[in-house]
Parts: sequence; structure tokens; C-alpha cells
Amino acid sequence: MVSYSELQNTEKAALLLVQMGPERSAKVLMNMRDDEVEELMSQVAHFDEFTPEMVDQCFSEFQETMSKYSIHGKGGLEFAREVLATSFGDQRADEILERLRMSSLNAPFEFLRKADARQVISYLQEEHPQLVALVLAHLPSIQGANILAALPERMQSNIAHRIATLERTSPDVITKVENVLKAKLSSVLTSADVTSVGGVNRVVDILNRSERGTERIVFEGLDQNDPELAEELRSRMFIFDNIADLDNRAIQMILKNIETKDLGTALKGTKDATKNKILKNLSQRAAQNLQEEMELMGPVRIKTVEESQAIIIRVVRKLEDEGQIVVSRGGEDFVT
Repeated sequence: MVSYSELQNTEKAALLLVQMGPERSAKVLMNMRDDEVEELMSQVAHFDEFTPEMVDQCFSEFQETMSKYSIHGKGGLEFAREVLATSFGDQRADEILERLRMSSLNAPFEFLRKADARQVISYLQEEHPQLVALVLAHLPSIQGANILAALPERMQSNIAHRIATLERTSPDVITKVENVLKAKLSSVLTSADVTSVGGVNRVVDILNRSERGTERIVFEGLDQNDPELAEELRSRMFIFDNIADLDNRAIQMILKNIETKDLGTALKGTKDATKNKILKNLSQRAAQNLQEEMELMGPVRIKTVEESQAIIIRVVRKLEDEGQIVVSRGGEDFVT
């Protein structure tokens, strides 16, 4: 397993988000740029495992970094870099500033970052150790560690030594190696097995507690860059219309914990099956009052409807976490 010192700053940030829990993580994501949200969620989704020692080190480093933060009297490039370095570390700060100075190029071997080690190992083990070392040196450390561990033992120490002694490599050479690997792996990468990664559940937890705007941003990016992962996340997420799939006892429990106004707004424009299932779990008088209130509302903005639906979904998640209701996903029942 990779050590904490080998983690990239984005991986440390992902580890910190995981430990913060879904609700706090969702609040952090609301204050980040779209590309930052997408990058962090990709790291979280592919975070396979970590030790308690790594968690302790992550918190200690974060606390030490934040304690050095101070208010400055002027802006400028140096101030911008210090703020970025405090938030994301020196390496990430330099990357962001470089992107501001000039049009950035895609990270080397970006197409391999979302691939499982098993997808590429059969190809890399047949390549020259120097080429393998070049590839692993440009991948996130956790992914590189997984691939290295999957290689034949006779190759592992040799490749590790080559990575340690690797010098600057011409961009042209990297591009050529990328093109060769893309050609070899193109048919394999289209069927990437992203469902087996444990971190997917954590992303689902975070997105279920995020604002709908954050959810849309994440899925727009994943639909383009990792459609299989996007599809898997959607299949595991609880959306408002899934309420129709709950049993009557669960729906009645939910209704006890939400405001009538939120319920009426949330039902505007939703599927008839969802609306009917909820109305059937209300008394005749309560159902009639709810329908009358919905009619008096008139047209309602989609954003307002989504906000009310998000409130109810958070209630569903809370009741599920407390073990008071059971929510079915993918044919299985989970009680948290």
C-alpha cells in the first residue's frame, strides 16, 4: 500500500473530504469551481483504501497548514500563490497558476487515470520496464501503487528503481508513448470496470447531500469523461421519484418529518406515480388540503421545486441513516 508521503495533494484533499462525511463535504463542494469539484470527485470515487495512520497524518497536515494562514494587506501574484498553496499545497498551486499563464495541456496519461489496474496490467507487463516506469511516474500514486503491485514480482523492484532515478522526459516522447498505449488499450478502456471501486459509495453519499446544482456539475463532467461511472452513480443515487418505490410505512414516516409546504412544492411537476403514492398515504382530508394548496401555488420555478425535493431527500437519507426506513437500490436493501 502507498504511504501518506507519496500522496498527491488532490489525493490528500479527497481523503480529507471522505473523513469529513457527506454533509460537510457537500458544503465544501458548493464553494469550489466546476473543474475542482469534478477532479476531487474522481479522486474520491477511485480511493480504494487507506489506513488510520494516513487519516491522522492528513488531519495533522491540514491543521498545521491552516494555522499558518494569515491576512495580508495586498494582493498580487505572490498572494494568489500563497492562498492556493495554503489550500491545495505547493504542487497544486503551481499547476493552477501555470494554467492561468498559458493554455494548459492535458496531464500525461490522463486516459489511464480512470482505468482499473487489471485493465492495463496485461499490456504493461509486456512492455520495457523504462516505459512502465514512465507511465507510473505520471499516474496518481495510489493508482501507480496498485499497478506496481499487480506486476510480476520480478519487475517490481526494477521499475521502482527506474521511477526513483527517472530524469526529465521530452514531451514528444511522452506523447508518443501515450499514443501507443491509447491504440493498444482503446478497446479495453471502453468497458472499464468502475463499479468495483469502493469509493463510489462515498461519492453517492456526498451527491445525495449536495445541492442539485453541484449534482448537475458533477454528472455533466462525468458524462463526458467517464460515462460508465456516471451511469453507476445514477443507479445508486436516491432521487425524489424513488419515493414511489418505498413501502407505505416508510412514506408515512417521511411525511411525519416534513412540512406540508415543502411537500406541495416538491410534488409540482413530479411523476403521477410519485404523487399518487404520497396522496394515498395521507388521510382523505390531508390529501384534499394538499391538492388545494398545490392549485393555489400556481406556476412554480423549477429551481424552487428542486430545492423542496432536496429537503425531502435529506429527510429520507436521515431516516435511512438512523435505520428507521429501508431504501432499495440496485435490487438490494440497505439499512444504514
